[in-house]
Amino acid sequence: MSQVSRLSDLYGREGLSPGHSACRGCGATVAVRQILLAAEPPFIVVTPTGCLEVISSQFPYTSWRVPWVHVAFENAAAVASGIEAALRALERKGLGRRHKVIVIAGDGGTFDIGFQALSGAFERGHDLLYICYDNEAYMNTGIQRSAATPLGSATTTTPAGKREQKKDIVSILVGHGSPYVATSSPHLWKDLTNKVRKAQSIEGPTFLHVVAPCPRGWYFEPQLTIKMAKLAVETRIFPIYEVENGKYRINYMINRPRPVEEYLKLQSRFAYLLRPENAHLLERFKQWVEDRWNYLQKMAAVTSS
Repeated sequence: MSQVSRLSDLYGREGLSPGHSACRGCGATVAVRQILLAAEPPFIVVTPTGCLEVISSQFPYTSWRVPWVHVAFENAAAVASGIEAALRALERKGLGRRHKVIVIAGDGGTFDIGFQALSGAFERGHDLLYICYDNEAYMNTGIQRSAATPLGSATTTTPAGKREQKKDIVSILVGHGSPYVATSSPHLWKDLTNKVRKAQSIEGPTFLHVVAPCPRGWYFEPQLTIKMAKLAVETRIFPIYEVENGKYRINYMINRPRPVEEYLKLQSRFAYLLRPENAHLLERFKQWVEDRWNYLQKMAAVTSS
């Protein structure tokens, strides 16, 4: 596995062409561009219905410059499993080099609708990389809440703010026995691209969880996308870490976190959470952030030996 330390270490092959119809400031397309530049060819991308598919494949056009398969919302991991199994069979027969299979899906197709297919693929141990670009709601279909939507976030189905915490998808997939699960952010491009390379190099089902700020659904100005990603990390709301063969490692240590409110106040989706009468919910949010960070530190200390 070759490390990425400078831009010239990327393969330089744009996998997603310009001219697609993504919203201005789309965090998902920023992340996907980095992912495709870093991924070692040859590979096949599988994408379920979602923002990425809609903005990149409006008939009769496509923005994809790599082999790409669009599938239904719920079965990306199942289709990727079938592709991987078929490629493995062809390789055994000496009919060519096996391509890597990469799933790139949103949080709705990962945390919710596609979860049983994802769980099955990881339980069976298919050799694939599953990447979730997490914009924390069903943005493509009208900004409805998903299991990835954080506490207090307003959506069209939770207009007064969601009352449940975000699902811990990373811990769930660690529990499936995945050899490599990690988080990343598009503002940390070296971290993201190196984790793509690392995940590809490991045999078995691997998973990357990438924060993908969405101006349209989070209600912030498009020029603030990278700032939002950075604040999510520096407030410890979206910690950057990896779990390799059960060993936890925090990749971006935040010893002096920025105030959670600094992140929340820039997004109108959290207007209800910041109201004085909802102070108890804000405290729940802060406690969740603190508890999870403490948990990660303890797991990193316990599993490091």
